[in-house]
Amino acid sequence: MLHPTSGCASARSACCSCLRCDLLLGLDGVHVEHVDRRDGLLIVTVSSPAAPAGCPSCGVVATGRGRRRRVLHDVPGVSRVRIMWRQRIWRCDDEDCVRKTFTEQLPALVAGRGSITTRAIGWAIGQLRREHATIAGLARQLGTSWKTVWRAIEPELVKLAADETRFENVTTLGVDEHIWHHVDPRRRGPKELTGMVDLTRDNHGKTRARLLDLIPGRSGKAYASWLGERGDAFRRSVKVAALDPFAGYKTAIDDKLQDATAVLDAFHVVKLGTAAVDEVRRRVQQDTLGHRGRKGDPLYGIQTILRAGAENLTDKQRARLVTAIEADPAHDEVFIAWQCAQELRSAYHQKDLAAGRRIAEKVVDTFHTCPIPEIARLGRTLRRWREAFLAYFTTGRSSNGGTEAVNGIIELHRRLARGYRNRHNYRLCES
Repeated sequence: MLHPTSGCASARSACCSCLRCDLLLGLDGVHVEHVDRRDGLLIVTVSSPAAPAGCPSCGVVATGRGRRRRVLHDVPGVSRVRIMWRQRIWRCDDEDCVRKTFTEQLPALVAGRGSITTRAIGWAIGQLRREHATIAGLARQLGTSWKTVWRAIEPELVKLAADETRFENVTTLGVDEHIWHHVDPRRRGPKELTGMVDLTRDNHGKTRARLLDLIPGRSGKAYASWLGERGDAFRRSVKVAALDPFAGYKTAIDDKLQDATAVLDAFHVVKLGTAAVDEVRRRVQQDTLGHRGRKGDPLYGIQTILRAGAENLTDKQRARLVTAIEADPAHDEVFIAWQCAQELRSAYHQKDLAAGRRIAEKVVDTFHTCPIPEIARLGRTLRRWREAFLAYFTTGRSSNGGTEAVNGIIELHRRLARGYRNRHNYRLCES
């Protein structure tokens, strides 16, 4: 047992070179009486300084009636930490007062009927939202139950979710959907959730993606309703709206964010080009050999090469590509489609945005005339999205990449938690 207020050298050494334990503990309003370590626990006994207290009902100065010990769970370190709070009890001396006795309350230490300290709640929320922790994992670290942890942090999560200040100063907005459960929608509601992400760049030009909200459904109506609820000030502040090629979200942006520039995500555009090449390869495979790709088939052997950037291919891969294309004149279609996809991809890799835009404009103006049906379809898609496609080159390379990154974190959290059954809790933990 350590007595930090004593002058012995051993106590001072145990308390980090003469610093008082109450300063090390870092809890305002209490001082440390003693510290003990047993059964794998660090037990810190604390109490508040002596001071007169008035009755909460009548205000009469109360008489002390001793203390009671209250065990609190605190932020764990190398071992679990228990705060043994010697909570004061008072008696009201006013005979007419309905309140006979009352106990000391220290909101900075713990909530009225809580068993987890206030700072442990803050720590738990930080672990949950930024360190991929789960409620079950936090309960194990704190040495308590799932329900105890959730009852402690849920009110704080609700406050954070209701805080409208997180919608301030959003100039770049991203949107994307993800699947949050895989059971019957009649039991748990829509499988899809639409997530809105703040993609605003900081003073150094870096994007610090931040999840703003999650709403049920994947539709333009759901997105438009959310934008409508945010108010005119929020909608006027949004200058760039990044999205995947989904017409529903584009309609909502056109309707609610008239002053914003819609930007089609670069990754998804390149993905469309790669998918078109794959479709050509499979069609030519069927037309020439009459079956799906098998080991030993020329086109089957280069399927991964066709998905790579030309600048990343090794000499050996280039030789394999040439050999497969020359194996049959019909394979020329695959090579032409691959070249088209590479041209589309090259627009995003230009250091000069003006040069990239020229390539992109050429792609939009020519692909739809290609005799290869898959490339022609890709060209028609890009023509429909022309303004949003070209906006990438006039908005400083704005993209929806930060939204995809946030989605990845959300999905990781869901996997660690082995799924969620309650959408309300799911939103609170992620938003």
